Amino acid sequence: MSSFWRSFSCFLAFALRSSSSRRACHGDETHTPSSSLKHALEAPVKTMLGGLINNLTGANKSGRLKGTVVLMRKSVLDLNDFGATILDGLTEFIGKGVTCQLISSTAVDQNNGGRGKVGAEAGLEQWLTSLPSLTTGESKFGVTFDGWEVGKLGVPGAIVVNNYHDNEFFLKTVTLDHVPGRGKLSFVANSWVYPAANYRYSRVFFANDSYLPSQMPAALKPYRDEELRNLRGDDQQGPYQEHDRVYRYDVYNDLGEDRPILGGSADHPYPRRGRTGRKPNSNDPSLESRLSLLDQIYVPRDEKFGHLKMSDFLGYSIKAITQGIVPAVRTYVDTTPGEFDSFQDIINLYEGGIKLPKIAALEEMQKHFPLQLIKDLIPVGGDSLLKLPLPHIIKEDKQAWRTDEEFAREVLAGVNPVMITRLTEFPPKSTLDPSKYGDHTSTITAAHIEKNLEGLTVQKALESNKLYILDHHDRFMPFLIDVNNLDGNFIYATRTLFFLRSDGRLTPLAIELSEPFIQGGLTTAKSKVYTPVPRGSVEGWVWELAKAYVAVGDSGWHQLVSHWLNTHAVMEPFVISTNRHLSATHPVHKLLSPHYRDTMTINALARQTLINAGGIFEMTVFPGKFALGMSSVVYKNWNFTEQGLPDDLIKRGVAVPDPSSPYKVRLLIEDYPYAVDGLAIWHAIEQYVNEYLAIYYPDDGVLQADVELQAWWKETREVGHGDLKDAPWWPKMQSVAELAKSCTTIIWIASALHAAVNFGQYPYAGYLPNRPTVSRRRMPEPGTEEYAELGRDPERAFIHTITSQIQTIIGISLLEVLSKHSSDELYLGQRDTPEWTSDPKALVVFKRFSDRLVEIESKVVGMNQNPQLKNRNGPAKLPYMLLYPNTSDHKGDAAGLTAKGIPNSISI
Repeated sequence: MSSFWRSFSCFLAFALRSSSSRRACHGDETHTPSSSLKHALEAPVKTMLGGLINNLTGANKSGRLKGTVVLMRKSVLDLNDFGATILDGLTEFIGKGVTCQLISSTAVDQNNGGRGKVGAEAGLEQWLTSLPSLTTGESKFGVTFDGWEVGKLGVPGAIVVNNYHDNEFFLKTVTLDHVPGRGKLSFVANSWVYPAANYRYSRVFFANDSYLPSQMPAALKPYRDEELRNLRGDDQQGPYQEHDRVYRYDVYNDLGEDRPILGGSADHPYPRRGRTGRKPNSNDPSLESRLSLLDQIYVPRDEKFGHLKMSDFLGYSIKAITQGIVPAVRTYVDTTPGEFDSFQDIINLYEGGIKLPKIAALEEMQKHFPLQLIKDLIPVGGDSLLKLPLPHIIKEDKQAWRTDEEFAREVLAGVNPVMITRLTEFPPKSTLDPSKYGDHTSTITAAHIEKNLEGLTVQKALESNKLYILDHHDRFMPFLIDVNNLDGNFIYATRTLFFLRSDGRLTPLAIELSEPFIQGGLTTAKSKVYTPVPRGSVEGWVWELAKAYVAVGDSGWHQLVSHWLNTHAVMEPFVISTNRHLSATHPVHKLLSPHYRDTMTINALARQTLINAGGIFEMTVFPGKFALGMSSVVYKNWNFTEQGLPDDLIKRGVAVPDPSSPYKVRLLIEDYPYAVDGLAIWHAIEQYVNEYLAIYYPDDGVLQADVELQAWWKETREVGHGDLKDAPWWPKMQSVAELAKSCTTIIWIASALHAAVNFGQYPYAGYLPNRPTVSRRRMPEPGTEEYAELGRDPERAFIHTITSQIQTIIGISLLEVLSKHSSDELYLGQRDTPEWTSDPKALVVFKRFSDRLVEIESKVVGMNQNPQLKNRNGPAKLPYMLLYPNTSDHKGDAAGLTAKGIPNSISI
């Protein structure tokens, strides 16, 4: 190729008679071509150069524009067809199978409602790539628009794409080259285009320009308004088909019978989900009918973004677990003793695996799930083992998780690092209603803890900001009577006190275990306090069990609230409202849309298989059938303005306002990895959002006049989060500062907060003794058989107290899937399409954001290597990388179970 271009450059040199160019080709020798050769070369080269110059200077008298179309065929994107040749049928796109029509941004057609004029249909031309890559499956075609003279019709501002085939395809981009007065012009679609007969309207895609509603060219405004009306679909009741592009709201009435409807009532408030329009349940019309596991729940198809995205694998994987592994494990448990008896028994899951019995369901699934990745997840009965990867927490040291130091460190740098609170009064008080619960003040006394305060009194430790608490007492106490009536459950409400040592580490001081006790018509607490005891004695194992009971409560809260409610559920209304009210050309839509990718898809999948009645969550985490109802009670006190990291840290008392800090807060626990890394990420997002919005909103008046933005915020508050619409904390959305804080918070929740509570699940909790999800019996008391067993066979007694064998195997099989990064993950500071905007200022701002994130990466690595920061690695030697941005990774190096990286969105 290089020799060709060298020859071609010499060709130009001769034609233009440039002596310097000739010398570049032939050294210092001068070769003068004959006059006949010069004449033969001059004409075609001048014609060619003239065409280039005309394109650059605006001549377009022939009325011809040329461009390229990039799409992906359904068969490439269809997991079932992925193994088939991708070359078959590519020719079907050439000709009139797919056509494009340009829409003018300036020339108006008065006979068509004042819309921009629409050009003639242009079919796709030759296939331009030699072979599409299997990793992307993209195909590129040429397209030529004749009869479009820019001088008369203006620069195109939108394009109609028509699909006359039987199958849909995924349209990525349409690009026009050398548009007079504009140069390169891109239309970024990233959308499924179904056969034209499926639509009541034309599929219109806008150029990648950004316009506030008042700035939209008049010729394009009708198209912008129509597109939003189509996406709202308020006149379409459903049930919706996969080609429908309808974004509407509904309550959580599809979780199954004998479960409360979440949303729409004072008793069970909840964020709204995407509407499917399915028929009512035949037994209870207030409920939506359920689908079989093999059926796909409706979400707008463009929410199912990628073909190799983990959401695709996730659907198959969860169904594999639900339909194959669960019944196989049940059979296994029924035909074996059904319990783990030692830590080594559990470790054998990773080092040796367990042989599942031969059942027909597993073999049947092998036929239905085509991809090798999924087949690898499904053991073949009788032939292969169910074997899971070794979780990070026991990779370096299989005993480190048992230390008090690691137990405390995970409160700051584990999978649920968002709970710890500074203690401001002693003993800790309760906020439960005394008319129902009596006095639930903690029974922890100064005598329990003062021996471990490095010589301080309790009062002095409080004043020195040295005492902290993990308080799950009030959170669980109101539910424990119901929860503990479930089979195989005995859960405590817990309070755990920590002391901040002079070397920056936390150490546990005391654990209070409380159970409800009905007394005089009140639900009072029966409590007992445990303090640290060295390993090697029965009382040492009692202390280990106390920590396990704490971990059970924290695991349940993590899954139910920190993870599901506070990221997945609260984000979906923003996704829906954005698509209903902010045009794809709106700068705020361009800002937020990467952070919504796949969220509706994974949430729909969760409703189908994870959080539904009898789903995996109820099967493996202690609240069982009461879980989602409990999360609804928690949502009553959800406050959007407290979800940003600085506000959260201040609310929990682990940071104080500090105007001198770039983050405007100062941490009281300096070595708090989640908070340290998180504040750097928050600040980078905040800077990016402020710089980006300043391009489009020079003052508050422009924002107040933005009709789309105001409609978006109004509906988010009044419908999407409608059960909290009267809360006084909602931003009024009258200032650019309010918009910036709100967008920063949305991006934070979708990216960093979700990454912090999701991707550490298997690394930390894949070894269930470290993060058990259920406790099944009371703490052993001296004089009982259980206490004697603790002395005789402590590991067996410990394991038989926590999560059962079947719950363990099913639970960690799911966690493995949920904790993986996909190979084509998009991380914070990355975009799927370089041409996402034509605005050079916005591109500069985004580049600056990406660069800041890459700088943070090196800082995170540096802190993890600093021996003074003892909470970064801990006894388990597990460096905290959950908030390492991974912006610099463009090759998928963090794919799989890597416990690092911040994806743009909640996509798993």
